[in-house]
Amino acid sequence: MVFPEFDPVLISIGPLPIRWYALAYVAGIILGWWYAAKLVKTPRVWEPGKPPISGAQLDDLALWITIGIILGGRLGYALFYKPVMFAQLFTGQTWGERLELFQMWTGGMSFHGGFLGVALAIIWFARKHNANLLSLSDLIAPVVPIGLFFGRMANFINGELWGRVTDVPWAIRFCNSRILETYDYCPAGDAPRHPSQLYEAGLEGLALFGLLWLAVWKWRLLSKPGYVTGLFLLGYGLARATLENVRQPDAGLENLPLHLTMGMILSIPMILVGAWLVWRAWSRPPVQG
Repeated sequence: MVFPEFDPVLISIGPLPIRWYALAYVAGIILGWWYAAKLVKTPRVWEPGKPPISGAQLDDLALWITIGIILGGRLGYALFYKPVMFAQLFTGQTWGERLELFQMWTGGMSFHGGFLGVALAIIWFARKHNANLLSLSDLIAPVVPIGLFFGRMANFINGELWGRVTDVPWAIRFCNSRILETYDYCPAGDAPRHPSQLYEAGLEGLALFGLLWLAVWKWRLLSKPGYVTGLFLLGYGLARATLENVRQPDAGLENLPLHLTMGMILSIPMILVGAWLVWRAWSRPPVQG
């Protein structure tokens, strides 16, 4: 199967291109904000406790989370996958090379970096407003898969983060006229590969959202602070580590010890912390309001 002729730019308004990649972030943040507001306005899902913050406080938190996503995602990508970006700030031969770190519209965002940025924003906000940290993270955790789904779909449209070479019937050759026009060659080569972006959209996005939806609305686990956060960390970590087996390792990181990938290494702490949070919350009675 040949990769479809997707245009990464949805529409251009004068000299300003509106890219699918940017719209994915906008959609994830707006829908996530709406879903979190719905949780705040539904006290029964927190009983016998109560929401950790008010709707007005959530609006303020959304701004800091957005900053955490953008800064953490980009800086994390440079740190974990392409540290040369930091050196290029001083050694780049052209302004394009020197400013590559800030060219987020070209792609290159790390989920784990964005996760750390959001975590820092939540910790800071909880301390500032004297909110229960675990309950606050439980409010945010169920909305994250929304952004993951849109982000992975944008990765697919961009023809990036493709999978390993395979002979499965649905394999895709990530090479078409648009990619050839952009690069003069196909970075993924002409071999058929796993559409790992779609696997991740389904598992990290849709399936994880469904699991956390059940945790919130069916099993009422928001009454046990840290439970939903733990499920998210555990679910995402396991999904990401599993799918790394069919995802092409990033350039320069193909030969890490024990056949691990950077995505696996960064997901292991999430799995461990998530399992601990689930055990901790499961073994304690519901919090009282």
